[in-house]
Amino acid sequence: MGSEGPSPVTTTVHVTGFKKFHGVADNPTEKIVRNLASFMDTRGLPKGLVLGSCTVLEAAGQGALGPLYQLLESTVVSGRGRGMPAQERVILLHFGANSGSHRFALENRAVNEATFRCPDELGWKPQRTPIISSDGNILHARQTTLPLKEISKSLQQMGYDVMPSDDAGRFVCNYVYYHSLKFAEKHGITSLFVHFPLFLAIDEEVQMQFVASLLEVLASLNF
Repeated sequence: MGSEGPSPVTTTVHVTGFKKFHGVADNPTEKIVRNLASFMDTRGLPKGLVLGSCTVLEAAGQGALGPLYQLLESTVVSGRGRGMPAQERVILLHFGANSGSHRFALENRAVNEATFRCPDELGWKPQRTPIISSDGNILHARQTTLPLKEISKSLQQMGYDVMPSDDAGRFVCNYVYYHSLKFAEKHGITSLFVHFPLFLAIDEEVQMQFVASLLEVLASLNF
């Protein structure tokens, strides 16, 4: 028999968005995530990429944790955690809205601090509270392992207004991202949070195309 090349890498992506929150009655990420599977069925998924799940979370810190951890635990069974084949990899891809922005932001890190500027959708308003107390104080941060400068550059070349960011805020987006990053580190998978502007700033069709392009870039990465 002749020698065989390396097995192709399969990237499974699990996507989350949020429902409404204070000041944002129509969260663009809810609509994006609900429509993503059908949109990608029409467009076609990038080679080697599997859309594992699309989940919409409550815009509430503790209220989001049950569905979030149900999703996170499922990835250890269905995708590559520690001890799983190297040709399979999993990306946890979280979307949230930034109502004051006019561009997309790839969040580099999350901080172990919950300081909500307003109550979340369950009425919780923590102040300077560690998200995970066993991680230490509120200055502790966790960082994605994805090459955000490279990803951002690729998306910019496709015509999108996007940049890396080092500040995911201290609201529910940061809260969920911190939990996801810790889980990802423990299980040998990858997590990324992306902030989206409202549809008033960038229309829905462009935002859907952006997500499709982001999936294409993620599928092409070597990491």
